[in-house]
Amino acid sequence: MPCGIVPVMNDFHDITQNPVNISVSLEDLNPAQYEAVTTTEGPVLVIAGAGSGKTRTLVHRVAYLISKGVDPASILLLTFTRKASQEMLWRAGNLLNDSCKRVVGGTFHGIANTLLRRYGAHLGFNSAFTIIDRSDAEGIVNLLKSSLGLSGRDKQFPSKRAIVNMISGSINKATELEDLIYDQYGHLSDHVEELLTLRKNYEEFKMNHGLMDYDDLLVNWKRLLAEFPDAREAVSGKFKYIMVDEYQDTNLIQADIVRLMACFHNNVMVVGDDSQSIYSFRGADFFNIMRFPKVFENTRIVKLEENYRSTQPILTLTNDIIRNAAEKYTKTLFTSIQGDEKPKVYAGRDERSEARFIVDTINSLIKEGTDIKEIAVLFRSGFHSYKLEIELASNGLDFEKRGGLKLTESAHMKDVLSFLRILENPSDNLSWNRILLQLDKVGPKTAEKITETVTLSADPFSALSRYKAGKTWAAGMRRLCELFDDLLAKERTPGELFEIVLEYYRPCFEELYRDDYPKRQKDLEQLKAIIAGYDDLQSFIDDTALDPPEADNTRDAGGVDKLVLSTIHSSKGLEWDVVFVLGLADSRFPHASASIGEQMEEERRLLYVAATRAKKKLYLTYPRELMTPDRQFKRVGMSPFLAELKPGVFERIETEASSIFEQVKRTEPLYTPPVKKKSSRKLQLNDLSVGTRVEHPFFGIGEVKKINKPSGVDIAFDRHGLKSLHIDYARLKLV
Repeated sequence: MPCGIVPVMNDFHDITQNPVNISVSLEDLNPAQYEAVTTTEGPVLVIAGAGSGKTRTLVHRVAYLISKGVDPASILLLTFTRKASQEMLWRAGNLLNDSCKRVVGGTFHGIANTLLRRYGAHLGFNSAFTIIDRSDAEGIVNLLKSSLGLSGRDKQFPSKRAIVNMISGSINKATELEDLIYDQYGHLSDHVEELLTLRKNYEEFKMNHGLMDYDDLLVNWKRLLAEFPDAREAVSGKFKYIMVDEYQDTNLIQADIVRLMACFHNNVMVVGDDSQSIYSFRGADFFNIMRFPKVFENTRIVKLEENYRSTQPILTLTNDIIRNAAEKYTKTLFTSIQGDEKPKVYAGRDERSEARFIVDTINSLIKEGTDIKEIAVLFRSGFHSYKLEIELASNGLDFEKRGGLKLTESAHMKDVLSFLRILENPSDNLSWNRILLQLDKVGPKTAEKITETVTLSADPFSALSRYKAGKTWAAGMRRLCELFDDLLAKERTPGELFEIVLEYYRPCFEELYRDDYPKRQKDLEQLKAIIAGYDDLQSFIDDTALDPPEADNTRDAGGVDKLVLSTIHSSKGLEWDVVFVLGLADSRFPHASASIGEQMEEERRLLYVAATRAKKKLYLTYPRELMTPDRQFKRVGMSPFLAELKPGVFERIETEASSIFEQVKRTEPLYTPPVKKKSSRKLQLNDLSVGTRVEHPFFGIGEVKKINKPSGVDIAFDRHGLKSLHIDYARLKLV
């Protein structure tokens, strides 16, 4: 695509030229970091090994550019979380001055939102579009399935979640939807034409109602740059220096956006680690970082190899894990941190024995003075920690399991946000439908009719007040109209609007969530505190969609620090003094389905990420015996990733429980069935139905989500999430 130098349009700030040659110290940088910071012209690829100070490098580069007279507003810093960009710019300001606040920093989706609200008219969008999250998208797809007659029981049609995954996957992987279906969902190939029709209707629905999902933000940013020269000149011409963090996690669309944004100057620096590319399931393309020097000619490659996190024995092992990677930028991590304790490998008799070893070791570490919050247990998949959770509970060790919904993704929070979203985008069909369904005696069909009437009107709020309500729900409709009259009566702060909505919503809230509304009330109070910090409503709504806040569940009510249990994917970017990686058995890690090619390579990188989280001690464990889905036991060996390590990079832990001879002598059975109480009848599957509230002796209170005949049940527990249990062994009680 032809690109020429054009006058820069001042679309983001009133720019005051920055004073030149402000002093910034680079003394604390090592030679590789110094090279990355001071190489400001042309393309630069920084391969930043784990714990090698990539954030320090980006921070100093921002400050260095400004100190040399670069206008802060011409610098674009792209990160994968808003928190990351805010922290970097705050640190840069501490190095230099407040001019760093004028650097444009944020996530790809956040910057896309800002640009599309200004230039979206080129694409047919006005500035008041609403951003929808995954559950909103699934709701729209479900609605369209019904309207297109694709929801009948006689049709083996994919679920709303699967459909959204397919549509999103085709976008993020830059492949045609039908190709993705044939490649990954072959069993659904008979429905290709219907799925294409559904996708077309989904796109039209979003356009007609001023909605964009997360994928649309990136797709439309790319379209804006690629298809509209005036917008490309205004946007691309403004940013003279572009920096991208975690480049190994970008998808093809994001890589194209970076190329287009840098087309006037090629002053782009990307920072990442090919060895930590583990998000292909989200559409991340490992080869973006590998092909960067081919996309940008004359790229300077800088490798950050000095590690500031881990001891050398841990780094020696992690270097050896990645040594056999099929394709990589060769690097060798080293450190000056003192420590000579090698990583430990332990083989348990089974998962129960493995869990006991981990718990016993944690107890010993705590007695020796290790803070429990500095200990983490990592695993490939969430269910791998099941046995460990039981063992921790029986030993009285409190833990936090990472994951779950963001604060604003839960149903009651989405209810409240719907009122505020409509104030900014009265055409938001999804929010109208959600609000109307809260009215007593109003069902889905009635809500849909009202929504259609209201959203097609030039003045939706007047149309709502004129709508003829049924006798049974007229009072509720009148109250809703009065709410919007109040909200629109005069200018109010976001916090004041929230208070009015909350007063209206509280009776609905207590009725809809009668089982646990006191617990959910805490979320509303937390949201109230968050919105109080905003001056305009649109910014608040955008932030809750693009970078939703999480409930603070790292401490319990008493402020007690906890052990961390986490999937490896959720642990990336974090570090602990002591790390356990469990489940390193053949067919479990790597996963049995990842037998060849890039899938196997990503599994190797996953283990590398896990091991590089450890600062002082690293334990790698696996069971010698696993239970199969049909409840049989099979012998397994260690993960091939462990088996291929060089001799001497780890120490084996041999205990009485791990000795093969002692295993033979042990009289403890592989599985101990629960003791049956004669005093009470055990629950049967036919005692349960979807929605039944039950109590488990360990997981606590939960709700039945699915019955899996002949003997399985899926239960969403309030504190531990979704679990699949066998009815004969679960020891459930009705609540």
